[in-house]
Amino acid sequence: MKNQRLTYILIAIGLILFIPYIAMKFTNEVNWTGSDFAIMGILLLGTGLTCEFILRKVKKTKDRLIFCGIVLLLFLLVWAELAVGLF
Repeated sequence: MKNQRLTYILIAIGLILFIPYIAMKFTNEVNWTGSDFAIMGILLLGTGLTCEFILRKVKKTKDRLIFCGIVLLLFLLVWAELAVGLF
């Protein structure tokens, strides 16, 4: 199950990165460069692997939810900062 979950994480990252790639084919409003894809891939991979690590090491469900929620919140903050510069 552990390796299967990791495979799902990697597939999800690919699918998420495929969305802006497809959008770039249909509109000029989405204009990502290779570095944009690389940075978002690194962010998604880091978030996914961190949550996987938490799920493997933390035993209590409540603690898992809290820690993964914190990781997801940090991901969203970094993403928003890179997208529009909140801070």
